[in-house]
Amino acid sequence: MNQPNKERFKTSVGGQALMEGVMMRGPERICCAVRKPDGTIETKIDPVKHHGVWTKIPLVRGAISMIESLIVGYRYMMYSAQVSMGDDYDPAEEETAFEKWVGEHLGEKAENALLAVAAVLGGLLAILLFTVLPTFLVGGVDHFVALGRWGKVVLEALLKVGIFLAYMVGISNMKEIHRVFEYHGAEHKTIACYEAGDELTVENVRKYTRFHPRCGTSFLILVVIVSVFLYSVLPWGSIGLRVVCKLLLLPLVMGISYELLKWCGRSDNWATRIIRQPGIWVQHLTVFEPDDSMIEVAIAAVTPVLPENPEDGKW
Repeated sequence: MNQPNKERFKTSVGGQALMEGVMMRGPERICCAVRKPDGTIETKIDPVKHHGVWTKIPLVRGAISMIESLIVGYRYMMYSAQVSMGDDYDPAEEETAFEKWVGEHLGEKAENALLAVAAVLGGLLAILLFTVLPTFLVGGVDHFVALGRWGKVVLEALLKVGIFLAYMVGISNMKEIHRVFEYHGAEHKTIACYEAGDELTVENVRKYTRFHPRCGTSFLILVVIVSVFLYSVLPWGSIGLRVVCKLLLLPLVMGISYELLKWCGRSDNWATRIIRQPGIWVQHLTVFEPDDSMIEVAIAAVTPVLPENPEDGKW
C-alpha cells in the first residue's frame, strides 16, 4: 500500500481511539464521534478546558498532560461504550446502588469526580504493574542469586520492558480492543492526511501511514525508557525505599518523556529519529489498519476541531 510521507506542518490536533469511535482534540474544541448500531455517526462537541500557566512550564506540563489524558480519555471511553450499544442500552441498569445514590444526591460534579477517581485508579494500577512489580521481582530473585547493583538494574529494566510488551500483546489480541486499535489507526491516518494538506476524504486518508511519532503509545514507551535510565541511579539497599523514590520521581519521568516527545515531534534529525523509533516499533502492537467506515468516523471527529488557521494548532 502506498503510504506517502509529505508532512507540510505539525499539528497539536490529536486524539484517542474509543469503542467504535474516535475522540479528537483541537486548540479550542473536543469532538467525540461514535458509530451507532444503526450505522449512523453520533458526534459530541465540548470546549477544551485550559489550565493556564501550568501547561506552559516544561517538565511540569508533562505530568499534568498525563493525568488529564487519563481523566478525559476515561470519560469519553465510557460515553462511546454507551453510544455504541445503541438505544436499547440503559445506563441505569448498569449502575451500582452507590452510583445511583451519588447521581441522585450529589449531582453531576460528584459523578465527574468519580470518573476522575476511576481514571486515577487505572493509572495507579499501571504504576503498580510497570513500576512497583519489577522492583519486587528483582528483590525476590536477589534473595536467591546475588545479582550485584548493575545486575539488578539490568534485570529490572528487562522485566519492565517485558511486562509492558506482554501487556500490549495480550490486550491487542482481545477482539474488542483490536477494533479500538483499528480506530487508533484511523485517527493517525486522518491526522497525517491533514498535516499533508490533503482534503479529508476516505480515499485520501486511506493512503497515509498508520504510524505517527506523536502518538500516546510513543509517550508510554518513552516513559518506560526514561524511567530505566533515571531509576538506575537509585539505591538498592531497601526495596521499599527504592519503590518510594521511584514513585516520587514519576512526575519527573513523565515530564522528561513529554518534552522528548515534543522535541521529536517538532524536529527531524538523527537524534530525534533514534528517540522516536521505539515508539514506532511498539505502535505495531497498538495501531492497526482501519476499514473505510472507521476512517469516516475519524474524519467526522477531527473536522469540527480543526482551527481555521493551521498555525493556531501548531505543535
